[in-house]
Amino acid sequence: MVNEGAGTPRNRKGSNKVVPSSDQDGTGAERATGEVPCPSNGTVEVEHIISAKLQLKKKAEHLKADLMRQFDTQVNEFMDSLIEESASLGSSHVSTVFQSLSDKEKSKLRHTQPSQAQSKQFVIRRSLLDDLFEVNHIRTIYHMFIALLILFIFSTLVVDFIDEGRLVLEFDLLVYAFGQFPLVVVTWMCMFLSSLVVPYVLLSVWASVYPTSHYRAVWTVLAGSLLLLYQGLCLGFLPTYVVLKNGLPPASCFILILEQVRLMMKTHSFIRENVPRVQSLERNKTNSVAVPQFTQYIYFLFAPTLIYRDNYPRNPCIRWGYVATKFSQVLGSLFYAYYVFVRLCIPQFRSISMQLFDLRAMVLCVFNSILPGVLVLFLAFFAFLHCWLNAFAEMLRFGDRMFYKDWWNSTSFANYYRTWNVVVHDWLYYYVYRDFLWMTQKRFRAAAMLVVFTVSAVVHEYVLAICFGFFYPVLFCLFMCFGMAFNFVLHDRRKGPIWNVIMWTSLFLGQGVLICLYSQEWYARRYCSVEEPSFIDLLKPRSWTCYPQTNTAVDAH
Repeated sequence: MVNEGAGTPRNRKGSNKVVPSSDQDGTGAERATGEVPCPSNGTVEVEHIISAKLQLKKKAEHLKADLMRQFDTQVNEFMDSLIEESASLGSSHVSTVFQSLSDKEKSKLRHTQPSQAQSKQFVIRRSLLDDLFEVNHIRTIYHMFIALLILFIFSTLVVDFIDEGRLVLEFDLLVYAFGQFPLVVVTWMCMFLSSLVVPYVLLSVWASVYPTSHYRAVWTVLAGSLLLLYQGLCLGFLPTYVVLKNGLPPASCFILILEQVRLMMKTHSFIRENVPRVQSLERNKTNSVAVPQFTQYIYFLFAPTLIYRDNYPRNPCIRWGYVATKFSQVLGSLFYAYYVFVRLCIPQFRSISMQLFDLRAMVLCVFNSILPGVLVLFLAFFAFLHCWLNAFAEMLRFGDRMFYKDWWNSTSFANYYRTWNVVVHDWLYYYVYRDFLWMTQKRFRAAAMLVVFTVSAVVHEYVLAICFGFFYPVLFCLFMCFGMAFNFVLHDRRKGPIWNVIMWTSLFLGQGVLICLYSQEWYARRYCSVEEPSFIDLLKPRSWTCYPQTNTAVDAH
């Protein structure tokens, strides 16, 4: 990563003087030397001086902008090539061995599994926002968001004082959203301990039996069946049952369900990376240890990545002040989201839910939901992908902090999908997209991309359905319809600022649709509740048939 702010003063030093390229009327030399033409009567032409200074300033600004763009482009290209070169140094001996193989052995090696040289490489690098926040201009944008939070707090206190005659500091929405938290902690401990023991024990037993057994296929099928049974019951059924049986509120649900998905993805990566290693060691008749150490597996379960490696690049020390700052920013983002919902969402949707569902109300709802939807998007990105992951990476001295890239500069949705969440994208790319191509011998790339979109859409919709307590596949439709279409229409060949504007416009509109429709359905499920709902009632959107005359007073949440 490049510290743009650090490079700026050095470039300004050599660009203080600007010499015009042409001087047809002789005024250029006068401007460069500071001489001012005077009329015959001895008075100074003030207007001429002002216009000359403005032109000189304008040329200097253009020259400065051009120099900074060239400098930034060259340094970024240099750093990218340096990172790629350093990542490929470790695979030089692999290429030497590969060249010494016969053509038959090379063909067999290509078709067995994806090569290790093409797997993800971890290198020490900072998160992009950590670099950008060292630039004063970018840090000012961060200060603007803090100022907006202060105004949200102040406006809420003023409104509460006017309505109640006193300052109301009860964070009832947060208390409700994180309700039954002890049950969440106990359930998470059961999930984590099981994922800590079961996959590692299964892999160790299978790896010890596989090289010497005459029934390798039987042992492999048995171990794989036990692993699938464990993931289906302990990691799949248990958290979902706890959430639905106890009616956990949304934030508590999100904690358990997202941890459920994370542990299942980590378990799959651990098994997927180590099983081929055991098989290759058995084929080569080597005595190397195939199963990693238990401490390496524990580290992986906490590490901010979904791709297993025995070792990761590590930083030399832990900056506890940095950790405290990141966790405080997570807490600040949580309160920020609270005030966004209190000031922008709840008053709007409480009144909308008392109206008939029609096209006019829906259009107004979508456009009124764009601002809170965008703020929630920014807060989720900043709190989780930057602050939360960086805090854990710092505590674990995890060196590779590229949890996201510059997705805000994307001119295509294909690039946005790759750069928004690098952690999840890597897992989908290596274990869904590339494995699908490997199984089909690289024949169906479009089908592989469709499988990736389907898996991502199903998991996202599953999380929202369980956490909200109803099935309303808005996000699934946006993923599979508009997401797939934009991925092919707004592809990587789209360049220029206009495509970035189109990307942001589509993103803003999509966030408005999500906030509007899910909030409407949330309130409709409470205003128009059904005592004994049938299976069709659970699937049918309640907001389409919830009329004002059937509404009953319920809790505002």
